[in-house]
Amino acid sequence: MSDTNTSWFHCGRCGSLFQSAIGENDDRACGVCHRSPSLGMEAPAHEPEISSNNHKERDRSPQRKHKRRFFMTKLVAGWALVLLLIVFGVRHLLHVEPSSAKPFVSQAAAKNVIPDADVALLSQVSPLCNQTFSGFLAATTPEERNQFVLTPITTAARMARFYSLNPQPEIDPQTLALANSAVLHLPGRRAIETQWRTTDNRTMDAVFIEENGEWRLDWDHFGRFSDYPWALFLSGSEMDHGEFRLLARERLASERKNADAISLVLYAPRFGNAGETGFQSPEFLVKRDTRNGRLLDAAFKLDREGARAFGVNVPNINPEGHIRVRVKVRRVDQDGERRFEIDDVVACHWYSVDVPGVEIPEQATEK
Repeated sequence: MSDTNTSWFHCGRCGSLFQSAIGENDDRACGVCHRSPSLGMEAPAHEPEISSNNHKERDRSPQRKHKRRFFMTKLVAGWALVLLLIVFGVRHLLHVEPSSAKPFVSQAAAKNVIPDADVALLSQVSPLCNQTFSGFLAATTPEERNQFVLTPITTAARMARFYSLNPQPEIDPQTLALANSAVLHLPGRRAIETQWRTTDNRTMDAVFIEENGEWRLDWDHFGRFSDYPWALFLSGSEMDHGEFRLLARERLASERKNADAISLVLYAPRFGNAGETGFQSPEFLVKRDTRNGRLLDAAFKLDREGARAFGVNVPNINPEGHIRVRVKVRRVDQDGERRFEIDDVVACHWYSVDVPGVEIPEQATEK
């Protein structure tokens, strides 16, 4: 090809100048990129030469995509694992084996379960007990009171003596509200123990026992009947011995727990103020290895456990650390000195029964 038959052309693909034969030539190709110089033409079958930089970019692109896909796969797998761990942990915490699952009832709750027979008895006789109590409190003469109390023939004389030495409490039945009630299982009979509050914040308890088809007031329990007022007995007036319903407190219980005697103080109860005590006695020492000592030990232990004599299911309204006792006490005046001795602990309650009310631990020898 001579110079006269050739000319310079501009490639529209790569922008280079190249020489080619003059005239119409559809097969003309750029001498640099070897493609048709016209932008409207398809590239020839021959692959153009690609620079080394283009090779590197093309080689890195699949690697970058592969790494990106691998990172996303790990991220998704990680989140799936975290979610599985959370779900498993929650199910593990909440899971309970059906075969080993048992309803739990605390001792305190178990004690409050009332037998159906007791529920039926309370429903039946509560109105009768209320009528008895209201009638007794509203009575103004000994004859009227007698018809509401247990064993009225023998009780009448005790009530007359008691109220001749102690003031008769005046309580309007309309101010009373029943706070608690429960069936009391005494030896050979059932009773109803009730607790009441008045509109002026006084508290009291009363026990009713069936007699001849009527539910009558256990007056000895209600009046805290004693042969003589406790304050006069302590002061040395007249009687030198008597039977009393009192509150007992153990002195220095922790410090003396290994001592051979219980240090005891007795208090008169305060009617209408169950959480308070009245006149206090001097100290009594009761040998632990005697029947009286074992009974008192058992009663104080029962009180610490939150239980009551005969297992009656009503709250304890005594002052904290105090138990109810029925005791026979003697006052001794000798050589210008006075001392008090406990002849017998009849019971650790105020009910009109002579049984102790708590189980006395056995001992081989009595002293």
